[in-house]
Amino acid sequence: MGNLNGKRALVTGGGQGLGYAIVEHLLDAGVDVAIHYYSSETGARELKGLAERKGRRAQIFRADLTREAEAIAMVDAAARFLGGLDVLINNAGDLVQRRFIQEVDAAFWERVMNVNVTSMLWVTRAAVPWLVKSKQASVVNLSSLAGRKGGHSGSLVYSTAKGAVLAWTRALANELAPQGIRVNCVAPGLILGTRFHNTHTTEESAKKTIEGIPLGRAGAPEDVARAVVYLASEFDGFITGATLDINGGVYAA
Repeated sequence: MGNLNGKRALVTGGGQGLGYAIVEHLLDAGVDVAIHYYSSETGARELKGLAERKGRRAQIFRADLTREAEAIAMVDAAARFLGGLDVLINNAGDLVQRRFIQEVDAAFWERVMNVNVTSMLWVTRAAVPWLVKSKQASVVNLSSLAGRKGGHSGSLVYSTAKGAVLAWTRALANELAPQGIRVNCVAPGLILGTRFHNTHTTEESAKKTIEGIPLGRAGAPEDVARAVVYLASEFDGFITGATLDINGGVYAA
């Protein structure tokens, strides 16, 4: 694994859930981190304090990433604080609400796509000029097992959006490779202990899902964070355009 010590990373949605664990693991690897948040200010501030105790530089930045101007301003402020950018973790996203096809109107479709896909466009596009200056940079996108399999009932639009992230990763990897930027993705399955599943997954549904997992357990945020840090660290590696499935064996590409 490449050495991340002293590298500079921006993590979107870093104040809670998977983003929180990813920031923790990046700090342990010696990374200076810009922590984006929208509603999880408390978690973001906790991580800033943790960074200070570990002797790392960190700052928090609030933005609604579905708004182009806010996303661009956030990336610029984060990169200027860090003095550059070596790693971008596109973690922000949400199911928003479970709806079946007959309940999906144009406004809901647009909202879910904006939260999970369009926001990623605004952030990444603004980050590329900074990443190019790094010469060896890394982007890691967060997709989902739902993007592979279609998800559980009521997640039609979310699954479609996360499937788009898989294609976005492959296409962007091809486009940015000549500029020294690798782009990869992780697709987590059932990861308990996060606000996402506390909000959108019932205890009964989680139990039923676990019964179908070959490893016999749900994942934890740390399972995802370790994989993200690995993909982020391979600066001179040969991995790009890849998706790492983290689901206990439910789906193998």
